[in-house]
Amino acid sequence: MRRASLLAVLVTAGLGLSLQAASARQQQQVYRIPVTGDIQNGLAPYVARALKEAQEAGADAAFLDIDTPGGRIDAAERISDAVRAAEIPVYAFVNPRAYSAGAMIALSTKGIYMKPGAVLGAATPVDGKGTKAPEKYVSAMRAEFRALAEQHGLDPRVAEKMVDESIDLPGIAPAGQLLTLSTNEALNLKYAKAEVADEAALLEAIGMKGAEVTEVSPNWAEKLVGFLTSPVVSPLLLSLGLLGLIFEIKAGAFGIGGLVSLASLGLFFGSSFLLGLAGWEVVLLLGLGALALALELFVLPGFGVAGVLGILSFTAAIVLALAGTTPSWNDVGQALAILGASLTISAAVFFAWIRHLPNSPRFRQLLLTEGHAAAEGYISAPTRMDLVGKEGVAVTDLRPSGTAVLGEERLDVVTEGEFIRQGTQVRVVRSEGYRHVVRAVA
Repeated sequence: MRRASLLAVLVTAGLGLSLQAASARQQQQVYRIPVTGDIQNGLAPYVARALKEAQEAGADAAFLDIDTPGGRIDAAERISDAVRAAEIPVYAFVNPRAYSAGAMIALSTKGIYMKPGAVLGAATPVDGKGTKAPEKYVSAMRAEFRALAEQHGLDPRVAEKMVDESIDLPGIAPAGQLLTLSTNEALNLKYAKAEVADEAALLEAIGMKGAEVTEVSPNWAEKLVGFLTSPVVSPLLLSLGLLGLIFEIKAGAFGIGGLVSLASLGLFFGSSFLLGLAGWEVVLLLGLGALALALELFVLPGFGVAGVLGILSFTAAIVLALAGTTPSWNDVGQALAILGASLTISAAVFFAWIRHLPNSPRFRQLLLTEGHAAAEGYISAPTRMDLVGKEGVAVTDLRPSGTAVLGEERLDVVTEGEFIRQGTQVRVVRSEGYRHVVRAVA
C-alpha cells in the first residue's frame, strides 16, 4: 500500500514538472533589436549578429525598434539584406521616426507598425553638403525602394515618392514635394499594418501577446569598431597618423612618432576592414603608396614623381576605406569631408608646434636667446681651417645636409646642392663656423 502511494506521488510530481516544462516551451520568444541614432557602419554587423542569435535561440520572431534620422545607405543596405535573409519573421516598430536609410530598413521587414504620431519616409539621397545627389544615385535608391514595396505587395509609386519628389501622386503628394508618411497616412496607404502605442501592443498585433522579450545590445567589439569609424573619431585617427609620420620624417629615425602613426593608421584601416568597408584594393594602394614614399625618402633625391604618386595612393586608400565598397554620393562626400578635416587638424597642430618651438625652454637652451652682431667681434663658431681638404665618409645620405665622419670626428656637413649617397668618400672644401661644405671625392 505504501509502495502504491509513493508511486502515485512520484507520478504526480513528474506530471507536474512535465506540465511546467511544456508551459515554458509554449511561451513565445521575441527578440528586440534597437536601431537608434544615425545609421553608421558599426550598426550593420550588430543587427546581423542579433538576428543570427535570435534564430539560433529558436525565437519565434524579432522586431527592430527604429528611431533614426537616417545615415549611410550602404550600411542600411547591409541591414536590409540581413533582415530579408532571416529565417524568422522580422517586424519594424517605428518609434517614432524612420527617415531616409531608416525607411529602407523598415520597408525590408515583414510588416511595419507605427507609434501614434510617428513618421516614415524622406529618403532622397544627398551629398555631404545636404543637397540632392545626382540622378544616378537617386535612380538607384528609387529602384531599391520600388523593389522592397513590390516584394511586400505595396504600391511601388508611394515608395518611389519617398525618394524622388518629381513623381506626381494625385491625392497623396504633388510633384515637387517629397513624401513623408504620418502614422495615419501610412495606415491608409497600407504601408503600416497597425498603430501600436507600446511594445505590449506590438506583441499583441503580431499575434504574440505575452511573449518573452529578449533585447540584444551591441557587444564591446561592435561598440569599439563603431566608435573608431564614427565621423568624429576617424579624422582624429587620421590626424594622429599624419602628424606621427611628419615628426618621424623630421626625426630621421624610427621612434615615438612612428609608433603613434602606425597605431593610429592601424586602428583606422583595421576598423574599416572589420566592417567590410576596405577590400584588397585598399591594401594594394597602401602598399604602392608605402613603396613610392620609401623610394622618395631613401633612393631618389629631392621630391618628385614618386612622392606625388605615394601621396595620391595613400589619399585614394583613405577615401576608399571611408566610403566603403559600394559608396553613394553622400558617402564619398562624407569621406572627403573627413579627409579634409584631418588635413586641417594636422596642419593646425603642426603650425602651432612650429610657432611654439622658439618659446620652448628646451629649445631655447640650444640657441642663443639674444643676438650678437659680427661687427662687435662675435662669431657663431670658430672657423675650422684644419678641416679644409680633409677626407671622410658620409654616414647618412646628404640631401644636401647630413652627417659625415672625418677621421675620429662625426660632424654635420652640407653639400653645395648635389645629392651624395651614404658611404661615399667626401672632402671638406670650406669651413664657415658650424657650416662645413663637402664634395664627393672623384
